[in-house]
Amino acid sequence: MFYLIEYERKSFRTVLFKEFASTEHEKASKERLELELELNERGIDHEVVILEAANKEALRRTHRRYFNALAA
Repeated sequence: MFYLIEYERKSFRTVLFKEFASTEHEKASKERLELELELNERGIDHEVVILEAANKEALRRTHRRYFNALAA
């Protein structure tokens, strides 16, 4: 699985968390680029990453900070 995450460093919160199938890396990469361009255009300084993990629980164990405060 691939996970697209937008993270606001100042408030330590995850703004976007989107899951993609293992076969959708290209789609996830395209969405990451579009999101980064949009945030840059709006002057928003957020971290945007794509991470790969077997499942959400594995990702939670290795990248805990993205799960501490998911935005509503």
